[in-house]
Amino acid sequence: MELKEKQRKILDVAIELFKEKGYLGSSVRDLATKLNIKAASLYAHIRSKEEILEWICFGMAQDFFVELQAVKNTDIIPKEKLNLFIDKHLSVVLKNRDVTHIYSNEWRHLEERLPEFVELRKKYQFEVEELISEIYKAENWELKSPTFTTRFILHTLNNSYFWFKRNIESTSEINDEIRDKILFGLLGNQKQ
Repeated sequence: MELKEKQRKILDVAIELFKEKGYLGSSVRDLATKLNIKAASLYAHIRSKEEILEWICFGMAQDFFVELQAVKNTDIIPKEKLNLFIDKHLSVVLKNRDVTHIYSNEWRHLEERLPEFVELRKKYQFEVEELISEIYKAENWELKSPTFTTRFILHTLNNSYFWFKRNIESTSEINDEIRDKILFGLLGNQKQ
């Protein structure tokens, strides 16, 4: 999704506003005030406030799919593929924590494109579940519930932005911490 320069500025200010007041608590008038323009002028660049939420949600989803495909297209051992998936997914999550917060908490307020977005989320979860199942099978790990395991991992990764202080400069510290916890949980008492 390519945004024009003015749309990018609107998106950046909207992200701040949605983070501060929530999507439902924010209005086009609030956005216009923060941009120091008239509300009517915004409509030359956006259809609606919901379009901005679409940019956020579908943009993040696209980023997740791009990184997932990069993982799937690698030819590395399965456990390393799981490590790479965790790193790639976390890189999207931690790249912009405010966008992640909005994506994770406000997507339900999509109206027009909500069914399309729900299907996109299901497709992503299914593709991740396939990847995790392949890894488990290749490593001879017991997988009692592929769906639960996938949801657990995705929930952990998607909410990691919330657990770590913003002053941690290196996302590799966060990646290492989460990867160790997920792999230890997967492997039980075995060493990696």
